[in-house]
Amino acid sequence: MKATTPRRLSIEGPAGNLEIAINEPGGNRRGIAIVAHPHPLYGGTLDNKVVQTLAKAFVALGYCALRLNFRGVGESDGVFDEGLGELEDFMALAEYGRKTYGMGELAIGGFSFGGYVAAAAAEQLSPAQLVLAAPAVGRFPVKPVQANALVVHGEEDDVVPLKDVLDWARPQQLPVIVFPGAGHFFHGALVTLQQLVERHCRA
Repeated sequence: MKATTPRRLSIEGPAGNLEIAINEPGGNRRGIAIVAHPHPLYGGTLDNKVVQTLAKAFVALGYCALRLNFRGVGESDGVFDEGLGELEDFMALAEYGRKTYGMGELAIGGFSFGGYVAAAAAEQLSPAQLVLAAPAVGRFPVKPVQANALVVHGEEDDVVPLKDVLDWARPQQLPVIVFPGAGHFFHGALVTLQQLVERHCRA
């Protein structure tokens, strides 16, 4: 399915307005996918390339993909809240998505700090699909995740060491797909990342 040009709008969030972007699939809608961006204090926004890649993959799978700027980022009101408020923001977007687009399947994705938020949200929402790219384990208390979650990480990640992710995944007996030679932002590997997400979620 081909994604439409993203629409940007503002919705009411727990700390004021939340800026969001919506990509709708061109055909029948399978459900909605909510994607979370990296750390707000280190340049993370909904326009991050990894976040956009996850959204593209979900749209190709038939999901309406919704991204948000967490509080204090872009046009979103409020200030950074150490992950607690950001989880509230994420949940507000999930509620908006379900009210606006109906129930259907729910998919959740997150990159880096967004992976921490996505894992916490997944514990409450029980999504059909959960995709975490370079989740910020070691930096934040990332929750254990469902057995069918897709976790991907760069071998040469210098922001979140691969060892930390493996230590987090090991007690869960959770596979981690490693991108050889890739860093935290998956430079040069975004097309492969998109294809991997699509294959995993179709299986």
